[in-house]
Amino acid sequence: MIAVLTSQRKQLILDVLRQTGKVVAKELSQELGLSEDTIRRDLRELASEGRLQRVHGGALPASPAMGDFASRLSVASEEKKRIGKAAAKLIQAGQVVILDGGTTAVQIARHLPRGLKATIVTHSPTIAVELVSHESVEVILIGGRLFKHSVVVVGAPAIESIAKIRADTYFVGVTGIHPQFGLTTGDFEEAHIKKALSASAAETVVLASPEKLNAVSPYVIEPLAEITGMIVVAETSEEMLAPYFDLGITITKASQES
Repeated sequence: MIAVLTSQRKQLILDVLRQTGKVVAKELSQELGLSEDTIRRDLRELASEGRLQRVHGGALPASPAMGDFASRLSVASEEKKRIGKAAAKLIQAGQVVILDGGTTAVQIARHLPRGLKATIVTHSPTIAVELVSHESVEVILIGGRLFKHSVVVVGAPAIESIAKIRADTYFVGVTGIHPQFGLTTGDFEEAHIKKALSASAAETVVLASPEKLNAVSPYVIEPLAEITGMIVVAETSEEMLAPYFDLGITITKASQES
């Protein structure tokens, strides 16, 4: 019986999280007439299963974009393609642009206009290979230790190289975007690389596929005050986007025709 009650309680927590976007342990414990310790234990167990992300005082939705590169290829693939195409249209001739690693950034590389003359800086071997056949694009590949989970380079040598770059725009891939908790990702070292890349660009634009919005991952890259824009799919609700508009972030909507 206890196991059933525990299961029901956890399902209720997930239902509240889905409906309201957050769980406050104190409020939920009062509503259910249970101790905060009981709710916190449930939150710990759900977090260990990857079903939510614990934060101070409660929990937020965990990002479904936390898998490795291969598994992420099948997550929101059509939306990522649209966002990638929209991002590619923002790149202008003569610019120096940083492309992050990740499945959405791959779509940017694939949709760059064939006649575009620009410089692409990346710490992703995957992105570099995508651009081999693009004759007009110069590719600068940052070196270091390969983080196989995301197929990107990390480490001190990469940070040192990044510090010598002054780019126009950085298109950043993340696993979580939240108005309060900012940009987050699932690896500590990768978070530092992304922060360094952002600091080396005049503008930082977030590739915000739907599964990442209002989700949180363990490691903070930077607050939203540090970014310039976001690219989202056109059907993203105004209600979901409102907090980002309020922060003064420029939002580009990728339509099905983009």
